[in-house]
Amino acid sequence: MTRHRRTLIRLAPLLLLFALAACGGLPRPFEGYPGANAARLAQPPPARLSVAPPTAAMLPDQAAAAFAEAMAEALSAQDVPAIATPPRKGDWRLQLTAQLGEGAQSSDVIPLYTVFDGTGEQAGVQQGLPISAAIWSRGTQATLKTAAADAAPGIADLLSRIEAARRASDPQSLVNRPAKLVVPDVTGAPGDGNRQLARQMRLALAGQGMLVQDVAPKDGQTDFTVKGQVVAVPIAGAMTRIEIQWIVSNPSGDERGRIVQLNEVPAGSLDRLWGDVAVVVASEAAGGVKDVVARQSGAADASRRQAGTLPK
Repeated sequence: MTRHRRTLIRLAPLLLLFALAACGGLPRPFEGYPGANAARLAQPPPARLSVAPPTAAMLPDQAAAAFAEAMAEALSAQDVPAIATPPRKGDWRLQLTAQLGEGAQSSDVIPLYTVFDGTGEQAGVQQGLPISAAIWSRGTQATLKTAAADAAPGIADLLSRIEAARRASDPQSLVNRPAKLVVPDVTGAPGDGNRQLARQMRLALAGQGMLVQDVAPKDGQTDFTVKGQVVAVPIAGAMTRIEIQWIVSNPSGDERGRIVQLNEVPAGSLDRLWGDVAVVVASEAAGGVKDVVARQSGAADASRRQAGTLPK
């Protein structure tokens, strides 16, 4: 999979009047709308999984090539970056083989799928469903596509288990230590918003168990940067549309996720003090940032992949 997916968590607009008063209950714009149904997580381009035409799958050459294509297509549908081609240096690869069954299955062919990592070490094996040897030997497109579709979910799960075990054994993995984040000052907010939003986001992310700084450390040891950007646009009805974006990027500056919060507020109501509004904004957005970091690190979803390694 070469495409990036970008996180977009939209908070539904709240057409609520509010004031930064010192007494009474305050309506809280931006509160309670994480927009999880609209979330799409950014992922870096992963390494490929090579699926070469098999030489020991009991298939003629043309059918073997078709089987590799069918398997790559089925794995791509499972969000595995597979391609039907001989491996390049560093590629993970899926070796397709087949063998005759034993006993009651002696008239069947059992497909086998062996995963090798980028160093050439065997990482795992998945067995396919038995198929009649007479049907298998004909190597029709329908048979090969069915075999690939049946096997692909199990192979994807195998890759996830391999990755989970690899991460669990790596003491430097973010699975085993807190993420180090830099949250610089926010830009574009009216009033004291830049300072208050950044301050509250740092506090909220620290409360999520992350190590948070306001500037990049001199040793450069950081995992992600979270930049806040605010755009205030006047709209009809003496209102202002406030758009707040929190952009999560890796140390190379590549965007890994984006949380977007939208609201409409009375014109001028945020021109001085943000107060409780900054607390609510940061509290709601911090969960989205944590989700991006967790998925990028593999802590939440080990089936996702990161650049240069596979599977993730």
